[in-house]
Amino acid sequence: MGYLWLTSLLDAFLSDALLKAPPSELHRQRVLIAACLFAIPLGMSYLLLVPFTAAEVPTLLLIGCYAATLLLARRARSLTLPAMFLCLSMVVSYVVSIFLSAHPEGGFHASSMMIPAFAVYLLGPRLGLVVTGCLAVCLGILHPLFRVRFTPGLTAIPLDEFTVMCASAAIALLGSWVLSTLHSTSRDTAHDALERTLATLRESEGKLSSLIESSDDLVFSLDTQLRVITANTAMRRFYRRMQGQELVPGQRFCFPRTPELQAQWDPRFNRVLAGERLRFEQEEHSEEPLEDPVHVVLDLSISPILGDEGRVMGLTVSARDITARKLAEARLGEMHRSLVDVSRYAGMAEIATGVLHNVGNTLNSVNISAGILNDQLRHSRLSGLRKAAVLLEAHSEELRAFLATDARGQRLPGYLLALAEELEKEREVLRQEVGALTEGVEHIKSIVVMQQQYARAGGVLERMPVPQLIEEALRLHAGSFERQGIHIVREYADVPPILVDRHNLLQILVNLLSNARHALVESKTLDKRLRIRIRLGAGGDQLVIEFADNGVGIAPEHLARLFSQGFTTKKHGHGFGLHISALAATEMHGRLSCSSTGLGHGATFTLVLPVEGPRENQRPSASLELS
Repeated sequence: MGYLWLTSLLDAFLSDALLKAPPSELHRQRVLIAACLFAIPLGMSYLLLVPFTAAEVPTLLLIGCYAATLLLARRARSLTLPAMFLCLSMVVSYVVSIFLSAHPEGGFHASSMMIPAFAVYLLGPRLGLVVTGCLAVCLGILHPLFRVRFTPGLTAIPLDEFTVMCASAAIALLGSWVLSTLHSTSRDTAHDALERTLATLRESEGKLSSLIESSDDLVFSLDTQLRVITANTAMRRFYRRMQGQELVPGQRFCFPRTPELQAQWDPRFNRVLAGERLRFEQEEHSEEPLEDPVHVVLDLSISPILGDEGRVMGLTVSARDITARKLAEARLGEMHRSLVDVSRYAGMAEIATGVLHNVGNTLNSVNISAGILNDQLRHSRLSGLRKAAVLLEAHSEELRAFLATDARGQRLPGYLLALAEELEKEREVLRQEVGALTEGVEHIKSIVVMQQQYARAGGVLERMPVPQLIEEALRLHAGSFERQGIHIVREYADVPPILVDRHNLLQILVNLLSNARHALVESKTLDKRLRIRIRLGAGGDQLVIEFADNGVGIAPEHLARLFSQGFTTKKHGHGFGLHISALAATEMHGRLSCSSTGLGHGATFTLVLPVEGPRENQRPSASLELS
């Protein structure tokens, strides 16, 4: 602050155009003015202290040049004109004083070294070389020639030595220009690099500030004393809503309206200042009634700001409003529970459909057997036996003579034997049909009983042999597979029973069998095959069930959406079975995946389940896989 009066004084001698120059250029202009203001009183003092002779004329002229330089600077539009005028005036004044002086050794004075340095500083290396070259030529060449021609014997120094001294002075001046140029170039290079660095930093700072300000996240930073360094607009607005006051940089970050919250945050800040990073969720709500009450859930991240050698210089806090996500997760959980319930009803409906198909097929068999029994009884040979009995009764008194002499009596034993054989055949047919009828009725009863077992609520874990459960699922589709000419290929490895929710697993198996049946029915392949494999996984703790068909296959663009709710490629499909099956597999801590090489190449659905059932501390995770 103490130098403001000096800069104001120097700026008073500069034109408006020069005052608008960059800081480095303005500094050189001020040096020019300062040099002139310093040299004018110094020169006048010199003239007052020494006798005025012809040798002092250049000094008087130089004082005038300093004053003229000040006038030029007041009107100039660039530094070049007043600086060149000053430097050339100094050269002319110095050369004239040397030529007019009775002491020619003045050409070797150290003050001459200032002219190249001053010229390079004010004009730059190129124009500085012009000024230095003029001075070097005058002192190194013209001055010795002038002394030899016009003032021989004025100095006691031999001519040869004097010439060498003048040449050395000229070389020294050029050397001063070289050193000044190197210094100026390095200084300008460093200054340009610094300016570029500062410009880059300012640009980066602007971009970062713009990025932070454009974010809806709450972002702010604190120093080690928990004073606010910076905060974006979203944070300032949130703080104003929460605390009812502005968040001012430099003040300590606090919660004046909610001291309980302050007690929670201070230990967290201390942990981060110790070098720890924290991330947590926090529910924030306004304690007092406000015009705009706040109730949000924030995902917070606090990180230390590290300086040299890993020293903590402060901390940054970023918070994201996840209230909508939390509400969506809650709604998703409710939807998932609803889907699970719906999936159970859908599974029950799917099983009921299979039961009805199978019962219908069995009833057809029962009806056929009943029709055969009716036909057999209607055309039975028992009436012939009655006729034979009536005939025997009519001739009971003369039975021997009737059998021996009467033609009808003679034929009667053969007739009875033939009738007995026919009745034996009828009995066998009736026995077979009654057996088939009984088996059909028992089959219907078993189907109904099995449906009642599977219709109960799920969630109970049972140790089940999976091949048996697959066979039961196949029985529900047996009629459909037989009618469509679908051949079932079983490849069951020797696997142990698994602990599983019977209802959920049967639901998945029925859906997969139904999906395979539709794929094979729609296929034009004559040899329709469904291959069912059961094996243990690589670790032995998982059971792998594969349903591989040679049906219509799946297009690659449909694989990614195959298990999505509502997605189906069937004309009359509802897009629910595979989605629910995948959810059920996930609920049992397994996974359901599908692979297909494309349309017309069939598809393979793979169900992987844990042998020992879900662990108590294991959380289900989404595991839909497509390949």
